Amino acid sequence: MKIAGAVNIEDLRQEAKRYLPAMLFDFIDGGAEDEQGIARNRASFDAYRLLPRYLRDFSAASQSVTLFGRQYASPFGIAPTGSAAVFRPDADLLLARAAARADVPFVMSGASNGLIEACAQAASGRMWFQLYMTRHRAHDEDILRRLRDAGVDTLVVTVDSEARSRRERDLRNRFSFGSFSFKPSVVCEALRHPAWLYSYFSNGGMPTMENWVRYAPPGSGARDVMRYFHSGLPGMPRWEDVDRLRRLWPGRLVLKGILHPDDALRAAELGVDGIIVSNHGGRQLDRAPATIEVLPAIVAAAGDRLTVMLDSGLRRGADMLVALALGARFTFVGRATLYGLAAGGQAGVERAIAILRDEVDANQRQLGCVDLRDLGHENLWKDGRITAASMPAVQPLRKEERK
Repeated sequence: MKIAGAVNIEDLRQEAKRYLPAMLFDFIDGGAEDEQGIARNRASFDAYRLLPRYLRDFSAASQSVTLFGRQYASPFGIAPTGSAAVFRPDADLLLARAAARADVPFVMSGASNGLIEACAQAASGRMWFQLYMTRHRAHDEDILRRLRDAGVDTLVVTVDSEARSRRERDLRNRFSFGSFSFKPSVVCEALRHPAWLYSYFSNGGMPTMENWVRYAPPGSGARDVMRYFHSGLPGMPRWEDVDRLRRLWPGRLVLKGILHPDDALRAAELGVDGIIVSNHGGRQLDRAPATIEVLPAIVAAAGDRLTVMLDSGLRRGADMLVALALGARFTFVGRATLYGLAAGGQAGVERAIAILRDEVDANQRQLGCVDLRDLGHENLWKDGRITAASMPAVQPLRKEERK
C-alpha cells in the first residue's frame, strides 16, 4: 500500500506492522498487563454520539485553535514518543518537520534520539519538550537551559512514569531498548522485514540519545548513553519538584498524566499553566480510568485556572471533537503519528495528520459547527440523552475563557 492511499489511521497501523519486526511493533501497539486500559480508552470514546445540527451555514468553518496565546491549524498535536529513531532514522527531526508543515505542536520526548537544538529549529517555533525527571537533577536543569537557548517556551513534565509498568508484550518478546540485540530469534524475525533491517544497519544500528551524550561518561557509545539515561529513572518526582521547576522554568509549565481532579487543583495552586489528562495510552496503570471518563470532572474542578488538554485513545477526528465538547482545550496523538512514521517516514506522519484533519473537518461540518470553541455538552448524546442533561454540574468553559 502506498502511504498516499491510506484512508484512516488503521491503514497506517497495518502498514507499520508490515514494515517493523514484531517486537518493535508490539512496543508501539501494546500496553500494560491485560491491555484493558487500551480497550477502555477506545470504548469510552465510542460511548459518545455526536449530535448533528443541520440547516446551518458552515461555509466559514475553521478547525484552528488558539492555545497559550498561539493559533494552531488543528485541535491536535504530536505527543511525545521516545526512542522513535529505532523505527525510522532521524525520527524526531521528521516529526518536527511534519509538525511545522502542518502548523501543529510537536512535543519532543525526553527519551528521544534527536538533538533539542536541531529539532527546535526544524519545528519552527512549534516544539514543546517533555521532561522525564531523573535522579541527575543537575543534568535536568542543564536541559532547561538548553531549551531556553533554543527558544522552546513550553515544558511538559510527565508524572505517571514513576513506577515501571508490566508491558506483557515486551516481556514475552524479552524486549527492551537497553538490552536490544540481534539474537538468533531476533534475526529470524527481522529477516521478514528487510526494508527495516536495511535501514537500521545502513544508518549505524542502535541510534544514540543525542541529548544525553554530553552527560554520559566520555567515550560512551549509543548503548552506554542509553544505560546512563535509564540509570537516572525513575526520578521519583514529587509536588515539591513541581514547585522547584515552576521557579526554575520561565516559560509555560504543563503536567502530563493527571487523572484526578484534586491533582489538577494542586497543580493550579503551584502555578502550573496546563495539564494533559493522560493515562499514557494505557501503557502504565491498566486499571486506570479512560481519560475521557475523568475529563468532565477535571474540567469542572480546574475551571479557568488551568488549560486542560487530553491524550490517550484518540484514533479519529471525531474523538477529538468529543474531547473538545467535554471541555478539553486541545488534544494530542501518539500512536497515530508513530504508525505513520514507521509506515512511511515524514510522508507517513504527514499522511496521519492529514487523515485526522480531514476527519475533524468532515465531522465538524456535520455538527454545523463553525468555531470549535462553540462545542459543548449539548453536542453529545450518551445513555439515551443529551449529556448536558445528565451532567448539570459540569459545564464547558465559556467561549471567552477558551481564548
